[in-house]
Amino acid sequence: MAVCLALSGDLSFLLEPADSIAVRGRALTLNCQAEGEPPINITWYKNGNPLSGIPHIQQLSNGSLWIRNLQKRQVNASDAGEYSCAAQNRYGKLLSRKARIQLAFLSRFHLNPQPMSVAEGGVARFQCLTTAVPTANITWERNRTALLTSDQRFTLLPAGVLQITGVTHDDIGMYRCLATNVANSRYSDEAPLTLAGTLQPNQNEPIILSGPQNLTLVVHQTAILECIASGNPRPIVSWSRLDGQSIGVEGIQVLGTGNLVISDVSVKHSGVYVCAANRPGTRVRRTAQGMLLVQAPPEFVQWPQSISQNLGGNATFHCMAQGVPEPTLLWLKNGKHLSQGENIILSSNNSTLTIVQVSSSDEALYQCIAENTAGTNQASSRLAVSLPQEAPKSPEEVTAVPLSTSSIQLTWKAPSLEVADRIIGYVLHIRKAGEPSSQELQEALSKTTFRHVLTNLEPSTTYSMFLRSYSPLGASSDSNTIFATTLGKPPKTPELSVSVVNDSAVQMSWLALPVAGQVQGYKLAYRKIPYGEFQGLQILPGNISIFTYSDLEAGSRYEMKLVAFNGNGEGNCSLRFVSLRHGEGSQWGEC
Repeated sequence: MAVCLALSGDLSFLLEPADSIAVRGRALTLNCQAEGEPPINITWYKNGNPLSGIPHIQQLSNGSLWIRNLQKRQVNASDAGEYSCAAQNRYGKLLSRKARIQLAFLSRFHLNPQPMSVAEGGVARFQCLTTAVPTANITWERNRTALLTSDQRFTLLPAGVLQITGVTHDDIGMYRCLATNVANSRYSDEAPLTLAGTLQPNQNEPIILSGPQNLTLVVHQTAILECIASGNPRPIVSWSRLDGQSIGVEGIQVLGTGNLVISDVSVKHSGVYVCAANRPGTRVRRTAQGMLLVQAPPEFVQWPQSISQNLGGNATFHCMAQGVPEPTLLWLKNGKHLSQGENIILSSNNSTLTIVQVSSSDEALYQCIAENTAGTNQASSRLAVSLPQEAPKSPEEVTAVPLSTSSIQLTWKAPSLEVADRIIGYVLHIRKAGEPSSQELQEALSKTTFRHVLTNLEPSTTYSMFLRSYSPLGASSDSNTIFATTLGKPPKTPELSVSVVNDSAVQMSWLALPVAGQVQGYKLAYRKIPYGEFQGLQILPGNISIFTYSDLEAGSRYEMKLVAFNGNGEGNCSLRFVSLRHGEGSQWGEC
């Protein structure tokens, strides 16, 4: 059986090359450092080919790569490409992530500002568009004088957009933008802004001059969704999501008169965003929408563990990663792509690598590479092959007790002193009851651990677990398989609705929870405002979703409360204020 523990001399990267931008007249360093049993040899590749014989590219003593600019030499296209390094010692070879090197540049303008004729008091919008690496900083000038960004009527968006609200006679002139980055600076063509009369009261319906564009970003970037509207009176711009979810408030701000800024975006921000321009005091509105897609680079949920396996046995590595979009997995053996073969089995979308009947030639470093359009990640492990010998005794008296909705405590008997001297550690195998072995997770534990708490589990879920002991001679057989179920959660109380039946009766209603058995029943109560003690307690079964309180005091105000409960306790409460005075209706309350 395989020993799934860290092996002496394992090789791993301390630093890997990162995406960089090469700038004319500047040197560029790509880092590559590894740790493990020395000596460690570092080699470099460009676009998959060994890198050598280039005069201005030098490998430093610490393994990093230095791309220098010779005197009067300009960065050229030959320096761009994908760079990677490889680290090798006597146990095998690892390949780093690929780093993309781009040349700094600034293109000519794809879009220049266009002439604008706007009524006084109206809205003007100019835009210029260029391609640049790194992204260009864009500023604006009127009559070749820099605009005062302190004027709140001017809104500058990083994408090269200038918005001017409440246009006045002083805004007349020629406008152009200046794009600047480390490669160059460029001015756009000039475009005039002229006045076309004065806005008349109630003259214009809302018009969205420019709405949000579809955006694809990576987590932690900033999303700017444009929405600028004109009309008289000035429209009120508001935002919502098409799926009805709340936009939230954390990291959210409005730039100018209606542009939505979401800083430090995460996957949860993905969705279709709708900007609405409403004419004040009316239901007249115009809408525009754009999709925000947030991608996340791969992150490992389970790393492959190094294995010591007897000659002729089977070795299995597990690797699981998450990201948006879903990452693809591939395996390397000593830096070379590994594919299905006579003794190689790749299963569960490449998340499991099994080497059947291992031989001495299978002793190597194995890497799991996770890739998606947002990035790459790699995790490494080593397979050591040994002669079959006597294995240790399996753990005894294994028990499991649920501690909470997300944790289970596992305990087992400490071995005798004679056996303990030979044990180097334990490995816990866990999966949801009924799931295939390919979904199994493994966790290495120290040889002095006999009590371990599993966390981040799902509530009301049964898990199957067993342990193995490990010694330098190999692994034990499986301990007894045990089952334990995490505690459940109290139910979520549905949203309460109330309606006045007559001057002394109020009907309460709610939507039944969609999962059968999730709720055992409901508790209802009310109290008269000003607040007193809740009274009129009613306990209803879980299949009831309506109840009417009668004999209330006419003309009074009441606070109505609903709480769902099950065997795990009471959920949150839902409150509504209701008035039996004619025409006052109801409103939300807070528990």
